[in-house]
Amino acid sequence: MNQVELNQLQLNQLASLLDAERYVELETKARELLELHPSAGIIWQVLGISLTRQGKDSLQAQEMAAQLLPKDAGAHNNLANALARLGRLDQAVTHYRRALQLRPDFAEAHNNLGHALLDLGQFDEAAASCRRAAELKPGYAEAHDTLGSAQLALGRVDEALASYRRALEIEPGFAEAHSNLGNLWLELGRIDEALASHRRALQIDPNLAGAHNNLGNGLRSLGRLEDAAASYGRALEINPDFAAAHCNLGVTLRLQGNTAQAQASCRRALEINPQSAAALVALADASADRGQFAQAEALFTRAIAIQPDSPEAWAGLARLRKMTVGDAAWLAQAQRIAAKGLPPRHEISLRHAIGKYFDDVQDFDQAFVNFRRANELTSLRRAKHDRARLTRTVDDIMRSWDRKRVRPRTGANESERPVFIVGMLRSGTSLVEQILASHPAVFGAGELTYWSAAWAAHAASPGNAEMSDRSLRTLADDYLRSLGELSDGALRVVDKMPTNFPFLGLIHAALPNARIIHMRRHPLDTCLSIYMQPFETAVSYANDLGDLAHYYTEYLRLMDHWRSTLPAHVILDVSYEGLVSDQEAWTRRMLEFIGLPWDSRCLDFHRTERTVLTASKWQVRQKLNGSSVGRWRHYEKFLGPLSKLTPER
Repeated sequence: MNQVELNQLQLNQLASLLDAERYVELETKARELLELHPSAGIIWQVLGISLTRQGKDSLQAQEMAAQLLPKDAGAHNNLANALARLGRLDQAVTHYRRALQLRPDFAEAHNNLGHALLDLGQFDEAAASCRRAAELKPGYAEAHDTLGSAQLALGRVDEALASYRRALEIEPGFAEAHSNLGNLWLELGRIDEALASHRRALQIDPNLAGAHNNLGNGLRSLGRLEDAAASYGRALEINPDFAAAHCNLGVTLRLQGNTAQAQASCRRALEINPQSAAALVALADASADRGQFAQAEALFTRAIAIQPDSPEAWAGLARLRKMTVGDAAWLAQAQRIAAKGLPPRHEISLRHAIGKYFDDVQDFDQAFVNFRRANELTSLRRAKHDRARLTRTVDDIMRSWDRKRVRPRTGANESERPVFIVGMLRSGTSLVEQILASHPAVFGAGELTYWSAAWAAHAASPGNAEMSDRSLRTLADDYLRSLGELSDGALRVVDKMPTNFPFLGLIHAALPNARIIHMRRHPLDTCLSIYMQPFETAVSYANDLGDLAHYYTEYLRLMDHWRSTLPAHVILDVSYEGLVSDQEAWTRRMLEFIGLPWDSRCLDFHRTERTVLTASKWQVRQKLNGSSVGRWRHYEKFLGPLSKLTPER
């Protein structure tokens, strides 16, 4: 047997091991042969495949293969894949293009190039490359799937839907395509269908990290932050170097108030992928939460350097300060990007930012045009507000939580530590929290979801029976324990969740000595401010002026019920307009109400360093002024459905 025959037999053996997916043995055999034939490019190529299939670093092997086989398109494609996995996308693109120069009909290389271009944000080129792959190989499911993702990134939703469906026609068990279809449903606001698609993907492949990450995105959009964090965590268990999952976990941790952990997650994303504009945007938002606006601006600018048309980064810049006519260059770029045909989610954030610019420079007609566009797009992505259901819910609360049911119970927790701030969104709750948190005896805990979760759990209980004294005591004790974990030294802890107002009967029954500050603001200013604000999670009534009017009316009805049901000393109504016009008098009144002595530091609330997650993060760090009082008058001609609302008596 001569040397050539021996080599052919060895190559046949390698091929048999590869076909049998015996990758450990394949690696061992390839290394043995390389001891004898170190310049055999095909063996380096096989070694690279065996390492890749085992999840090991294959870059050196792929580099050797491409070097020794410079005219082998497959070797360049494999090297490009290895580079792409390491986030070295520009180099990957170079080798994909080299593979295609050598073999123009290489469908897999066209698709892989499309995927890399997609990750680089070059969506038009990505779509063209994937489309070419599908033309060369019509039954290539992966090409249709990647094409769908490129089309979705370009805002071509119908085309993307057709591509995903074609991929699934070809390969019904294609887990990645199911999950990518879920991304499309999420983009359209069809959350239930999005979650179903991601879960179908995970039924097919429970270890598909991308599907766990995408499921987390869907859950986060519903405000289910703990569940979202768990999904991102599972993605990272499967793939610890999944940059997008680290970034998304960081966003979720930020929304939960865990700023330091959020920043750590985003920095880890950047270690893995230094070109992650999304991670820089998330870090910028976290810096803004802490009042570090110059640092936030620098991070947004870095994101734009990486991804020049990033809607989130351009929109983020507008949130950091009051815009002026000197920001015309910002406006031109924002309008150019918004006109490109963006996916709705991205256009929404940019339209809100453009609306803010025009509001800041007092071009109110143009401001409303952009706010209206943002809200129309948001309405397409969210379930319609159910007015009849809300009215029934308020009726049920008023009927169930009467004076008898909210009475103090035997053995009730007597703590005076909790202070609740409630009211409509955008009514001044963040301002009051910042003022009170400037007192040395007060800790501002932000927006806690404890009572909404407790309410939901009670509503889901069999028969929805009245809570026992013991159950209420458990609720109170657990809540106070959670406040202790946030701040074990403060005499008062402020829970600034505006939407706790439906649960005031439950809260008082569990914590009869807790004090409740209710913010009241002119209804037109309140509703207009909600309409102008993009919210991280779904607020069903926020995007339609008629729905806003209905929600506000039901809110008033419920607050009137609590005033007639709860003891008079439990609720303090605070006028936003009154606070703005006489800050000291109202601050003294609030401190007296919660049992604390006067402290002048509350007047300098804008100097207090703390994390603020709400949209008012910039405003609460400015001196108090009346510029937002009566703001609705600038938009009066647009507010027809709200006209029936009148200030509270």
